[in-house]
Amino acid sequence: MQATKVGIREFREGLSSYLESKTPVAITRHGSTIGIYVPTRPKPSQADLEALRMAGEKMQELIAAAGTTEDEIVEDFKKSRRQRRIKKS
Repeated sequence: MQATKVGIREFREGLSSYLESKTPVAITRHGSTIGIYVPTRPKPSQADLEALRMAGEKMQELIAAAGTTEDEIVEDFKKSRRQRRIKKS
């Protein structure tokens, strides 16, 4: 995502609007970037939370149906990452 560039004075004067924005802001002083404001995501809605809960339940069902555990999946993932790192070296 492309950041909007603004001078420090403009950022300070329009702070409330930048804080409500969903776009990152590169803050400059004399043309040089001195900081970047990256907004966080807004609080999830109740519908989002419910969808996430349902997805978690479905994932638990799929893991159980596969006859494995979360720990085994995590270990397989870690092993795969280690092998990829070794291949890159």
